[in-house]
Amino acid sequence: MAKSTERQRRPRRTAKYRKARIRHFLLTAGPNALTRGWVNRRHHRAGVVVREVEIIAPHWPKAFDGIRIGHISDLHVGDLLGVERALDIVGQLRDAAPDMVCNTGDLVDLHWAGSEPVAKALGAIKAPMGNFFVLGNHDELDSGEDVERMVADAGTTVLHDDVAIVRRGDDVLRVGGIVWARTPARCQQRIDSALGSESVDLLLSHNPKAFDSAAERDVALTLSGHTHGGQIARRNRPNSNLAIFHGHRRNAGIYDIGDARLFVTVGAGALFALRWNVPAEIAILTVRCGASALEDPASAP
Repeated sequence: MAKSTERQRRPRRTAKYRKARIRHFLLTAGPNALTRGWVNRRHHRAGVVVREVEIIAPHWPKAFDGIRIGHISDLHVGDLLGVERALDIVGQLRDAAPDMVCNTGDLVDLHWAGSEPVAKALGAIKAPMGNFFVLGNHDELDSGEDVERMVADAGTTVLHDDVAIVRRGDDVLRVGGIVWARTPARCQQRIDSALGSESVDLLLSHNPKAFDSAAERDVALTLSGHTHGGQIARRNRPNSNLAIFHGHRRNAGIYDIGDARLFVTVGAGALFALRWNVPAEIAILTVRCGASALEDPASAP
């Protein structure tokens, strides 16, 4: 009877999980084993940069003009990024002292068990305007429910197709978040489920393909990750990268549709142990209400 119960509790291994394990072996575990750890050591020497970015968003609430959002994504805690290294990166985010922390998913790579210290460190960041998280596609490979529980237990607000309210005196900032959705149509369904007939000022979506639907709803700012900026890009042209071959035309930096803004971080972790002209990053976003044109060099033309 005990063995039967154990089998029932064991996560069901989906085709997506099996494909991810094969990809992980070919791109990460295999090369690292063949080189006796040299590949991973070389990758880690590059470090993670803290990137300061100013975003001008015309629809951003004036009462929240100038707030600093610590945007982190795609840690992929696992074989390539171990717990100790991940804790160092979280420390960089903490030391930047943002007003708000937004984590747009892929906290874990394949398995969530063992990443609890990282979730606790993220939840311990005392951001006065809140600490938020949405699921990425890798978070769902093993057990999305367990990842959400782990993150929530650590003190971070998990947005599962819903909205949180941030207050500053009598003024409010509405923060929405949707779980992983692969296509623009599925992203729209998630947004419709989360918002109903309402709108939000800030939307967290692991997949930047949610931006078209967010712009239709006049969301001032959408934050995403997922693309890793392709990890390999042309020098001084961050948008010319491998992510384009996966259908991600918005893959690094700031984009706009009318007055709506999107910021896509290239992530703090990696899928494979090589970044070329795409340094891993934590983004510190200073968001301002205004009508200025986009000035970020990584903006889409």
